Amino acid sequence: MNSEIDILNRQFGIASVLKFTEVNGLPIVEIATPAATARIAVQGGQVLEWQPAGQQPVIWVSRAAVYQAGKGVRGGVPVCWPWFGAGEPGKPAHGFVRTRMWQVRATGQDTHGIFVRLGIKDDQDTHAIWDHAFELDLIVYVGPTLRMELITHNTGNETMRITEALHTYFRVGDIGQVEVLGLDQTHYHDKVSGQNRQLQVGPVTFTGETDRIYLDTQADCLIRDGRFGRSIRVAKQGSDTTVVWNPWTEKEKTFADMSVGEYRDMVCVETCNAATAVIVLQPGEKHGLLAELSVD
Repeated sequence: MNSEIDILNRQFGIASVLKFTEVNGLPIVEIATPAATARIAVQGGQVLEWQPAGQQPVIWVSRAAVYQAGKGVRGGVPVCWPWFGAGEPGKPAHGFVRTRMWQVRATGQDTHGIFVRLGIKDDQDTHAIWDHAFELDLIVYVGPTLRMELITHNTGNETMRITEALHTYFRVGDIGQVEVLGLDQTHYHDKVSGQNRQLQVGPVTFTGETDRIYLDTQADCLIRDGRFGRSIRVAKQGSDTTVVWNPWTEKEKTFADMSVGEYRDMVCVETCNAATAVIVLQPGEKHGLLAELSVD
């Protein structure tokens, strides 16, 4: 075990509950309690696993995922910030924090479960991409529910505008037997067809590539999984949009870090502020984005 992992374990480890390990030199938080197990990558502040006791894994990660410095892992819960989507030409998709190393700021236990607090702030490198002063915290609570809270603090002297997402990949038994409830009568941008202001009628089902931004919605979503015989609830706060995504067969082939046919095992239901849902923060202001997952 290298010295960095030793230091993290001495400072933040919790005996028999929380420890730090590494994959290809990247520090990973491992949590195991009677209620649930979880793994969180310090790079990107990315939750990789969450499995409540007695349940199938809830979070999906590709078998072909790559673990290396400066590259996001295909799956888990990437943090998209300070923009969601492609961004400006020449700038990284979904922002820059998902591929940077975060700082471990605290660990402990409270009424929500075992928690890890990770943080990242502006520096010379981030200013070259996005010229704002900020503090970003992610608090992950692991218990019978998985609670993820992303807190943005404008520490500069100028107005800050962001879009953001907790881009959660869910493990499902078979995408053809999945329905997403909670978005009925909600308008969405269809990024596959390019059509705007489509109206969702009934549950979302999957027969091909799906990439939709549901607008003006604060509702819980329920992922009903016919193959596994379970429902996963996605509750949220501080979010005005929800993204639903599955790449299907042709898009899947464009991802080197996704194995053939894995699209059938996953669906993304993302807690977001995207498209027109831009968060405006004045100097000194904060904004919180919260996603809470549970198995019904």
